[in-house]
Amino acid sequence: MEQKPARVRIIDAAHQLMLTIGLARATTKEIARAAGCSEAALYKHFPSKEELFVAVLKERLPKLNPLLRRLTADAGAGERTVEENLTDIAREAALFYAQSFPIAASLYAEPRLKSRHDAAMRELGTGPHVPIRGVAGYLRSEQAAGRVRPGADTYAAASLLLGACVHRAFAYDAAEEGRPPQTLDEFAASIARTVLHGIGTQA
Repeated sequence: MEQKPARVRIIDAAHQLMLTIGLARATTKEIARAAGCSEAALYKHFPSKEELFVAVLKERLPKLNPLLRRLTADAGAGERTVEENLTDIAREAALFYAQSFPIAASLYAEPRLKSRHDAAMRELGTGPHVPIRGVAGYLRSEQAAGRVRPGADTYAAASLLLGACVHRAFAYDAAEEGRPPQTLDEFAASIARTVLHGIGTQA
């Protein structure tokens, strides 16, 4: 059986380790060992662990930001409603945060490491604030197209929608059922409908 290219093996190994032991404990040495390559080979593909982390987010997790860029470009066009688009965003965001939250949570237990990580994310032009800006940008595009109420606070709406998706990722493990009260599709539709009720042209 032909072996996968080194870059693919590295991302696969990083994804698995980050999911199981967290970003803080997944060292480049451990990732390289799991990928079957040297640490030097890893750094040929990824100059830093942060760049490897970003690659994992972009290539192994649900693709939220590409969806937001596409919806922003298509805002006001076609037959899809704002509610349908917000439902798609909520569904993809819930899936994204369900996978990314366990990876990044360990950083919050190590303030110095988190500070370095945040600085690296700023240099790479990314971070958890990017999807909020993306949703707000999409809603502003719909505002310009007349499908979101003039004067509606698009940043607040984006924060509410994505905040609910983040909350779904960690809030229900300790519940009696051990899971959220709604299916993913029910949740996404309900959150989209509720947010739109506050900002839609009929609100």
